[in-house]
Amino acid sequence: MSAYAAVVRAPRTLTEKEVARLLRATGEHKEGFRDHCLYSLALASGLREHELVALNIGDIFDERGRARRHVLLHVFKGCRRHPRPQEVVLSDTVRAKLEKLLRVKRAQGHDVGPQAPLFLSRKGLRLSTRQVRHGFGVWQQRAGLDRHLNFHTVRHTACTGVYRMLLSEVVDGDRGRDERAGCREGMLQAARSPAASRILARHAA
Repeated sequence: MSAYAAVVRAPRTLTEKEVARLLRATGEHKEGFRDHCLYSLALASGLREHELVALNIGDIFDERGRARRHVLLHVFKGCRRHPRPQEVVLSDTVRAKLEKLLRVKRAQGHDVGPQAPLFLSRKGLRLSTRQVRHGFGVWQQRAGLDRHLNFHTVRHTACTGVYRMLLSEVVDGDRGRDERAGCREGMLQAARSPAASRILARHAA
């Protein structure tokens, strides 16, 4: 083992029980459904908090209001250096939840035009990363989690979970040192594999 490997800690991740508690708590409360969809999407895609809050209605839904399977990202880490859009693939479970969120937004009279924010604050403005972090802490407490984790843990959970279960099936060779490319490309390949819908649905159900 190299000296580097000896000192680098594995990223903190949510356990399956913690994921289940978090999604159950947000799914049981009407006021928690926005965050339920946010966490489900994050767990199924590995998106960072700033990538999530930057999503618009038109990024996720087509003109008929159907959630896209292949979502192009226009805001992502390194987008100024590498402006070519990146892609994530959504499971059927997450797409169904997002379509329900769209119906709720319509019923509440919110703007659902292509450029409207997907996730809104209570004041009707685009949700901020600070609000995402605060809400994640609140829901951890309400879900009865025994430890406090930051929101980036959700990304680690998504990437680590997919890699562990699908690495031998869909990813050849080393994971690589570029976390962004490795995780995003791994998630893309994983979502296209035969086992992906079953695995991602379990994490975002």
